[in-house]
Amino acid sequence: QVQLVESGGGLVQPGGSLRLSCAASGFTFSRYAMGWYRQAPGKERELVASISSAGGSTNYGDSVKGRSTISRDNAKNTVYLQMNSLKPEDTAVYYCSAGPRYREASVYWGQGTQVTVSS
Repeated sequence: QVQLVESGGGLVQPGGSLRLSCAASGFTFSRYAMGWYRQAPGKERELVASISSAGGSTNYGDSVKGRSTISRDNAKNTVYLQMNSLKPEDTAVYYCSAGPRYREASVYWGQGTQVTVSS
């Protein structure tokens, strides 16, 4: 069955960095666009970043643009999100997603990993 398993979340101080990973299985990873979304308490889920199936195109939400980098390793069926200069407002549950077409709806979702930015 399809699985997206996120890891790398945790508590980090403001200004710090984290790298999230998402290991995929159960579908042909290299044919799917991948994304990272986040949801903070009381807020709607928002796009953090997305990447095309081959990795040649990326897209970022305005709130993280310039501070985050999405990448993928199709040989390892894994997508990454490097986040730098973290702010308290980055605190959220971060979800990995997969979809058949870049910048269109995701069809698979992970369970999420908590990121907390606090001193």
